[in-house]
Amino acid sequence: MRLASPRLHPLHDEEIPEDARQLLDGIKLGSGRILNIFRTLAHHPKLMRRWLVFGNHILGKNSLSPRDREIAILRIGWLCRAEYEWGQHVEIGRAVGMTDEDFDRIEAGPDAAGLDPFEASILRAVDELHADAMIGDATWNELAVRYTKEQLLDLVFTVGQYNLVSMALNTLGVQLDDGIKGFDRTT
Repeated sequence: MRLASPRLHPLHDEEIPEDARQLLDGIKLGSGRILNIFRTLAHHPKLMRRWLVFGNHILGKNSLSPRDREIAILRIGWLCRAEYEWGQHVEIGRAVGMTDEDFDRIEAGPDAAGLDPFEASILRAVDELHADAMIGDATWNELAVRYTKEQLLDLVFTVGQYNLVSMALNTLGVQLDDGIKGFDRTT
């Protein structure tokens, strides 16, 4: 982790303001657990309420396939060195059928050996957005062969959303949740 301890501690149940508690009730995991990112955002319930609407679209209502979405999210998390984001989305990626070989290729980038050519285009788009704040013409054209206009928009906004989230996680020092391995998938 970039920061060994949080700059804003994740709120304990008894510290969570009522307006944030109502939001958190809707996003508890099956075990009733609330992730550190949400316990941290509970410091600012109005921000959290508005951000959750957008985040819900990106993660749950996005027009990208779950695999393509996770490729983009994992790559931007990797580029931003956001260990919390990477670790959470490795677990989500596994749930949609991704393997350690997929994660290795995402880490390596668009020129990784054995990478599907279209998935290389997704990784290249993420790299370009991260480096230049835009997707170049060649990559855009590769994506546009297969993606609808909605999917092209969702790709750009997915990367932007998770770039923002990565910046927040890194700056706030949100620590890994129990059971999440972060960058080291072997431990």
